[in-house]
Amino acid sequence: MTPRVRFAPSPTGYLHVGAARTALYNYLFARNNGGAFILRSDDTDKARSTDEFQEDILEHLRWLGLEWDEGFEIGGTHGSYRQSDRYDRYREVAKDLVDRGRAYYSFATAEQLDAFKREAREAGTSPAYDGSLEPSDAEVSERLASGEKAVVRFRVPRPGATEFDDIVRGDMRFEHAQVDDFVILRSDGTPTYHLASTVDDVDYAITHVIRGEDLLSSTPKHILLTEAMGADRVTYAHLSLLMGPDGKKLSKRHGDTAMAAYRETGYLPEALNNYLALLGWNIGDDETIASLDEMIDRFDLSTVSKNPAVFDPKKLEWMNGVYIREMDEAEFVAATLPLVEESVGRTLSEEDRARYAMLVPLVKERAKLLPEVASQARFLFVDIDEYDEKSWSKVMAVEEGPVALDGAIAALEDLDPWTTETIDAALRAMIEERDLSARKGFQPIRVAVSGSMVSPPLFESLEILGRDETLARIRAARSALS
Repeated sequence: MTPRVRFAPSPTGYLHVGAARTALYNYLFARNNGGAFILRSDDTDKARSTDEFQEDILEHLRWLGLEWDEGFEIGGTHGSYRQSDRYDRYREVAKDLVDRGRAYYSFATAEQLDAFKREAREAGTSPAYDGSLEPSDAEVSERLASGEKAVVRFRVPRPGATEFDDIVRGDMRFEHAQVDDFVILRSDGTPTYHLASTVDDVDYAITHVIRGEDLLSSTPKHILLTEAMGADRVTYAHLSLLMGPDGKKLSKRHGDTAMAAYRETGYLPEALNNYLALLGWNIGDDETIASLDEMIDRFDLSTVSKNPAVFDPKKLEWMNGVYIREMDEAEFVAATLPLVEESVGRTLSEEDRARYAMLVPLVKERAKLLPEVASQARFLFVDIDEYDEKSWSKVMAVEEGPVALDGAIAALEDLDPWTTETIDAALRAMIEERDLSARKGFQPIRVAVSGSMVSPPLFESLEILGRDETLARIRAARSALS
């Protein structure tokens, strides 16, 4: 059977990094096995579902390169792939289950259910609701005929147990005595997650459900519903949840969790795919870097770990730097030039672009995030009319600051030719003559020409900046020290 997997996010929030990993694993499994990757919109929560969230999910799946074969927006044989368009189908299934005695109308109130659970605990029995509070069939019919609202509950067969082999977690067993007769249709006629998700999986011929372990306890309910519909079980794989570096479930207290934030911060989709794939799966022995195509070739769901995976932003940043260094120069310029122009507040001239091209190899090797490039390149295209306060106080407003600047002016004003090599030799001779360390001799020059201690390599930067502009900036900084 050709595998068919689905990613079924609810458009009630922006695409989360944990959900993105789930989508990625579904995608890798489908592509590795020649199957179909389906995108469904589980949008039955009318109050919280929005078009904005839906668009964010679609945009960032495409940004990651996780194109789906059928589903939401691109279509297929199952309509719109929106659950909100399938309410009639869910009601049809619920009615059929009631007619066959596999489900029933329930009038149990919240107060009654609380009392049931309390009494069960006191008696040492299972607090899972078993339908014992419901009236006779005749009374149910009478109350429904009078217009009274009721939910529909699935009748869990007792005694018994549901067992299944989870690809990630192994053999699983859930005793039915611990499973409530769960609601599948609310009193307003809308489906619960259990009903809608299961009906869709059956109707769309899903073969494998790959999802987070937070839904593991729902699995016996979905299996029971599937079998009550007369369909074959799917194969399940429940992925461990992502944890923060402190070992707690990843949340906003650990920093950004939305994919949009990582994209805006300057991460590359290739780096995010690579890093997310490693959160529970090994590409190979001692390997960490692999393209999406390489991961497709190697992906094996059975080797995914059931242990919690730690999302470490520092490791992600390191990996992003690896991918930035692997970009070819044309791709790098295309990605960073708009950021540089935004930083300087204007479109760069052809001459400026030529200077930027000279700087590219210097900043490309050091950047971990794309916006860092703009901040490091900015000094080439703007006047330095203010200095980073911390940098100034640390290396300029000290005894060695003016000594280094005076020495630099003397060493550079008649230098010819003006190249990285001659600048290097002249400034090294200068600091040796004035008995300055490299840090105390070079950092004041760096701050003078760039405004900060953080900039591309000094000698190469001075060559690109040019003799006249370099000397003008050093003299301006020296004047500010007087």
